[in-house]
Amino acid sequence: MAQGFCWVELLTSDVEAAQAFYDAIFGWTCAAPGHAQRDYRMFFHEGAAAAGLMLLPEEAKAQGARPSWFGYIASPDVDADAAGIVAAGGHLFRAPETLEKIGRFAVVGDPQGAAFALWAGLSGVDARDRPPMTVGHVGWHELFCDDVEQAFAFYSSRFGWTKGEALDMGPMGVYQLFATGGAPVGGMMRRQPAIPQPFWNHYFTVAALDATLENVAKAGGNVVHGPAEVPGGAWIAQCFDPQGAFFSLVAVKR
Repeated sequence: MAQGFCWVELLTSDVEAAQAFYDAIFGWTCAAPGHAQRDYRMFFHEGAAAAGLMLLPEEAKAQGARPSWFGYIASPDVDADAAGIVAAGGHLFRAPETLEKIGRFAVVGDPQGAAFALWAGLSGVDARDRPPMTVGHVGWHELFCDDVEQAFAFYSSRFGWTKGEALDMGPMGVYQLFATGGAPVGGMMRRQPAIPQPFWNHYFTVAALDATLENVAKAGGNVVHGPAEVPGGAWIAQCFDPQGAFFSLVAVKR
């Protein structure tokens, strides 16, 4: 069975300000589950967990990390997957460790340097897949990389991902859709010179794009691209939050 993204979280320089910003633009609510080991908060949309929120760790800042959204891929065995990623030319940024009574994780990167985490909940139950384009949740995962074919080969071999349609984007190259079982859930494309390094970009689904972009501006965010229509009739935009974390939006209705 293919392994797909199961969670996203925001690592930020100001937890309170970030919580207020995303609550304002997405209508989320936020709560702290009461983890003994760290101040970790969770965003909820209509009662369902949508994303995590925590302070950017000092050790990460010392290595040059900036506020960002970060994705987790479900893993049946974090240690084995981490070892396999390293053997395949990938990176181990944080060795596997267990959060008491919660789960086991590791921070890794693909051979081109795009970072993500592996996650295995101690309950042994994977996060439930939500229907595509569920408002208030991540609806699309996008990899900016240096070599699309190499990137797909890595994720396919490690996690069982399959190819979808390859869309010709002219001078920007090919946009390769991928699936983790069923319909496509994301795409891969060559990064442009303005993007300093490969990374995973996550799109949050909203009911109406224009109204959400107005909220982004009112709450102190910055819209850097869009609205733009994409194949299939959806509309997208890309933004920075007030702390500098990059995120994207997708909607059926502009």
